[in-house]
Amino acid sequence: MKYLLFYSLLFGAYSITHAQESLNFGKKKEIISPEVNGKNVTFRLFAPKATTVKLQGNWMQGQGWEPGTVELKKDADGIWSFSKEDFSPDIYTYSFIVDGVKADDPSNSYRVRDVSSVMSMFLVDGPQSANFKVQDVPHGTVSKRWYTSKGLKVERRLTVYTPPGYEASNEKYPVLYLLHGMGGDEEAWMTLGRASQILDNLIAQGKAKPMIVVMPNGHTSNAAAPGESARGFYKIDMRTPDIFSGDMETYFPEIMDFAEQNYRVKQNAADRAIAGLSMGGFHSLYISANQPKTFDYVGLFSPAILPPENSQSQIYHDLDAKLKKQRANSYRLYWIGIGKTDFLFKNVSDYRQRLDKMDFSYQYMESEGGHTWSNWRTYLSDFVQKIFK
Repeated sequence: MKYLLFYSLLFGAYSITHAQESLNFGKKKEIISPEVNGKNVTFRLFAPKATTVKLQGNWMQGQGWEPGTVELKKDADGIWSFSKEDFSPDIYTYSFIVDGVKADDPSNSYRVRDVSSVMSMFLVDGPQSANFKVQDVPHGTVSKRWYTSKGLKVERRLTVYTPPGYEASNEKYPVLYLLHGMGGDEEAWMTLGRASQILDNLIAQGKAKPMIVVMPNGHTSNAAAPGESARGFYKIDMRTPDIFSGDMETYFPEIMDFAEQNYRVKQNAADRAIAGLSMGGFHSLYISANQPKTFDYVGLFSPAILPPENSQSQIYHDLDAKLKKQRANSYRLYWIGIGKTDFLFKNVSDYRQRLDKMDFSYQYMESEGGHTWSNWRTYLSDFVQKIFK
């Protein structure tokens, strides 16, 4: 009996050790990074053998798509650090660059994927970022659903947010179709965009109407987010062959049909909105222009405007005529937002002049910064407070 007890204890210890193999019970000194004190943030990395350590953050001015960098200083214990004051309340992403190799912060468990880059993230608290946090309010439900695209001949995935109380009621709700950018997928607005937190908080405050939000995958050559489809774990590239093909706009009614057949959504223009960022703004522009009686609310967040000159799809032809028809159908809100340093700023300015010439009414928000999630979260927060009122 005592041998049985011994082996039972031995097996139990072995099981516990291997079940918790990712836990670290060593005596290594704890490193706090990032350490957020109000608007002041300190970053730290233990790398005693490194020659150089740099910090790259999305708040830094860089060249092109890449943010800038700043060098960390090393102390006698091999800990590299850098401190910055006066962060504005917001969500930020960053990485370390150790001897030329980009790395996540091993002391920070919070990470997010943007295209093929995985970055560490943190939040600076304040009035501007309060709605990006999970608050003690009623919460909606986020589901990942598959629908059949007969036009594309494939099962595709989308994300659906239903507002607090949806499951317990028989009420019908208005619906917002929310589209991502070229680097995103059906997960982007939930992870980087904080859409569910924004909706939960604004609905609880009475500033936004309860609504269903449908977030499809705008890359029609991808059935779902990377690693979530039968394609497996492929190398991620945001430059998919479907861009500017017109497929997303052409087969968008299938997404609407799925939503209306599977959710209690109101099925008239006054209770439908479409909005998107960058490529998603481009899609929203052309979907609404080609279906002028379908959406009373349109939101273009840092939108791309014109397709390449060699684009063949009829979806993109005769835009002025389509816009005039859209204007004649008396939509309720056409909303445009762009950052002052966004690389698409001139394109949007030219588009606004085009709208002005045809007396096409719209609301316009011009913010600081560029082509960033910081702006798009703000635009979404503003837009959802104006729709379905």
